[in-house]
Amino acid sequence: MRKLIYGMNLSLDGYIAAPGDDIDWSVPSDELFQFWSGRLLATDLTLYGGKLWRTMSSYWPTGDQQPDATPAEIEFARRWRDMAKVVFSSTVDTVDWNTRLVTGDAVAEITRLKAEDGGPMDIGGATLAGAAMRAGLIDEYVLATAPVLVGGGTPFFTALDNWVNLNLVETRTLPDGVVLTRYETRR
Repeated sequence: MRKLIYGMNLSLDGYIAAPGDDIDWSVPSDELFQFWSGRLLATDLTLYGGKLWRTMSSYWPTGDQQPDATPAEIEFARRWRDMAKVVFSSTVDTVDWNTRLVTGDAVAEITRLKAEDGGPMDIGGATLAGAAMRAGLIDEYVLATAPVLVGGGTPFFTALDNWVNLNLVETRTLPDGVVLTRYETRR
């Protein structure tokens, strides 16, 4: 059975985007970018909601060809293009770069994917992750909490019907004040 991991940058008050989908406050330092790149290398399959897919696919397919691309960005772009991805959306029409589109029941498909043999799966996008969270499918939460309060926007966590008990498995503070925490779901 695969492990499902939900991780993103978030503000101290719990948002992955400020009002108006503003993510300018969450530009990662080199060290944080290396952390996320390492996670990408350890991931077998990434699941995206439509909005996050549009953001990622607007840059990373050619991120390694940008004149100012760092070696880390070049490696990330190449890995991102090559890795298997699934986009869950009713508003995205086409996908590319080793990606397949699912327009039906996301929770049923994520449940099916989890039951397969294979390495870890990452899930991104607040709406998609929220559905998986409410269904009890998330095995690990990875939070890169930035020292900023944005006052509103898109929350990292969704409203839940039941408590989810977690075990802290890692805490690390980066030089720019971002605190990385990893929690595993207690089953």
